[in-house]
Amino acid sequence: MTQGSLTWPIHIRIGRALCLSACIALILLASLLHFTPTFRAPVSFAIKDRSGVLLGASVAEDGQWRLTSSTGELSQKYIAALIAFEDKRFYLHPGFDPLALFRALYLNIKSKGIVSGGSTITMQTVRLARKNPKRTIKEKIHEIILSCLLEIRYSKKEILSLYSSYAPFGGNFVGLEAASWRYWNRPPTDLTWAEAATLAVLPNQPSLVHPGANRDILETKRNILLNTLMQLGHLNSSELVRAKSEPLPEKYWSLPRLAPHYLERLKKQTRTNEKSPFIITTIDRNLQKKLVHTLESWSARFSDRNIFNAAGIILDTASGEILAYAGNTGEGRSNGKNQDVDIVTSLRSSGSLLKPFLYAALLDSGLMLPEQLIADIPTRIGSYRPENNLPVFLGAVPANEALSRSLNIPAVRELRLYGISPFLAILQKAGFSTFTRSADEYGLPLILGGGEITLEEVTRSYAELMNRALEVSTDNPKKKILKKQNLQSSPFSVGAAWLTLEALLKGNRPEEEALWQSFASGRKIAWKTGTSQGNRDAWAIGTTPAYTIGIWIGNATGEGRPELKSITTAAPPLFELFSALPRTEWPYIPEVELRQITVCAYSGYVAGQDCEQTKQSLTPVTAPLTEPCPYCRSVSLSPDGLFQASAQDLKSQHGSMPLIQKRFVLPPVIEYWYIRQHIGYERLPPWLPGSSAALAETELTIAFPESGSKIYIPIELDGNLGELILEATHRDSAEIIYWDIDGEFVGETKVYHHIAVRPERGFHTVTVTDTRGNRSSRRFEILSD
Repeated sequence: MTQGSLTWPIHIRIGRALCLSACIALILLASLLHFTPTFRAPVSFAIKDRSGVLLGASVAEDGQWRLTSSTGELSQKYIAALIAFEDKRFYLHPGFDPLALFRALYLNIKSKGIVSGGSTITMQTVRLARKNPKRTIKEKIHEIILSCLLEIRYSKKEILSLYSSYAPFGGNFVGLEAASWRYWNRPPTDLTWAEAATLAVLPNQPSLVHPGANRDILETKRNILLNTLMQLGHLNSSELVRAKSEPLPEKYWSLPRLAPHYLERLKKQTRTNEKSPFIITTIDRNLQKKLVHTLESWSARFSDRNIFNAAGIILDTASGEILAYAGNTGEGRSNGKNQDVDIVTSLRSSGSLLKPFLYAALLDSGLMLPEQLIADIPTRIGSYRPENNLPVFLGAVPANEALSRSLNIPAVRELRLYGISPFLAILQKAGFSTFTRSADEYGLPLILGGGEITLEEVTRSYAELMNRALEVSTDNPKKKILKKQNLQSSPFSVGAAWLTLEALLKGNRPEEEALWQSFASGRKIAWKTGTSQGNRDAWAIGTTPAYTIGIWIGNATGEGRPELKSITTAAPPLFELFSALPRTEWPYIPEVELRQITVCAYSGYVAGQDCEQTKQSLTPVTAPLTEPCPYCRSVSLSPDGLFQASAQDLKSQHGSMPLIQKRFVLPPVIEYWYIRQHIGYERLPPWLPGSSAALAETELTIAFPESGSKIYIPIELDGNLGELILEATHRDSAEIIYWDIDGEFVGETKVYHHIAVRPERGFHTVTVTDTRGNRSSRRFEILSD
């Protein structure tokens, strides 16, 4: 005993000794009972944003909204109000307060009834754990014993947290957090003094709060507590006046439902228990609200066109953390449909979203250069005939432009060049887990939406493409070094990733995309849209070094709509969201990951000896070079340049020498379409009359069928065999072409060389001939009869 304690009055020293002895005795007694109070009431599963603010919750198994809290989330104003109202000596007693018990006993005897229980916050916490048993002297003694044990097992802060989590606040709302959202629609940490005082008095009589009932009683109790808080120094006089002037809640609020689909998803993935009944997510509350508001707004507009659903996800590009997640729209809207379906994780047709990954793979393989011409002509491969989004053919188009314009025919030709099986392997490495069928089952339509993806996986894969491009080599001190956390191991080189993003950033877009192209150029966004077959899914994905956003618009039922086009439905919300985000720097050119090569200025292939004009282009440093330009060649012309002629022709007919020029010459089938879009293209002149050097294949070409094609012709509705449309091209538009199949004449064509035939099942040879005697033949097989 210290010198100071010897100066205390004898009755105080005796009282403290008795209390200490009683506590020790009670603890020993409780240990003999082998009983520790625990909370076994089911709790609500809840998710919170990255700062700990509630995003949503589900009702507990017993129908109660019971949200538990950690001590760090408690409102300090509420703690001060609770202690001032319920247990002024909370931090001094060991679980029970002898003075409060004696005072309660005195009051109860005086009033000949129970008017005070003398319970501490710790004792009330024990009562909550024991589901409020009937109050008896025996039960009170039991509460005191268990309160002492609770004080030993938990800290004072933890006891406050337990009480705040399980105290009733009226109706089926249990716990401070549920009450704070119910009455004031905000977290406990944002409560005012008046609101904190109201909630502090509520568990004492939770039936007091009800819009329109017992408000005067509640207000009186609140104001008395506010007076006490001022006396304790928590408020000054002016703050007290403002607090008393605050009205009581007028209505009940619903708990937040900012991310209901994400809540259900995490609930299925998480095993809820008493210690961790909620999850702190990576969601940014402000971004979440912006995403939900944007999608709901656009979805409401689209519902007039019978397009009822939308979904979106926003990722932190570097870490892959989910910053915002909207699984669907239409909740609470009268015309909302299938809003319970979480589209973010649902399998949907990919549309054109896989094209950038094929482009990057081709660059790395050396099979293609960024500006290399890819044929864009009417194409049939077997029974498969892909079509572009618009009924326009460019003849040939640079690969990067084909990507930015999302042309289908070049993409199909590129996939045939790369191979379906290797591409499926690349997709798996890029983060796609949904391609589980064989290459033969997918076929070439894979690149146009023949496979299914999820919104989350495709958005993550675009984010990883950006991350890969951001891996700038440390060998170049002049460039900013950006260290990014990979989402998964990328199958692409840094150079290929950067070139792909550049194509998505700067490439030419169709006219209907001009507005969005302008916006994207100003904001530095690599973006891609896609619409699935039958207009069932509209996609838009955009990525920057900071954020990657994925948007899906459509019907959860899979019903297609003619108005469902990505550029008019998915792109607008994508760019509205990016407009609300801060601008970010674009990745620096990874110079050590790229090399400059000399290419043909016309074809984009590696420059050959006959390429008259060249330029510099970039390719991944590890990619092998493609073949030299196949379209540039030296051409022998008559001295006036009006005819093609060999030296022998000119010597025998005119006694002169030919004019040799380096010319860019496309095959007739490509040239036929290319010249319509490129006025400056210079066609070769006709051959000198009587020339012995004229070659049939340079004048006349069969466009369809391709050599060795296997073609399936379906049966029409009337039961007859359908028609097969044969196509040919000729450099001279005035020429007549004569057609025969297996030696039997079937017709002639002028200008547009298309002819319909009905060949029987089996192998056939089609032959075309012009008036000059030029001929071309193809062998093909019909698989149906």
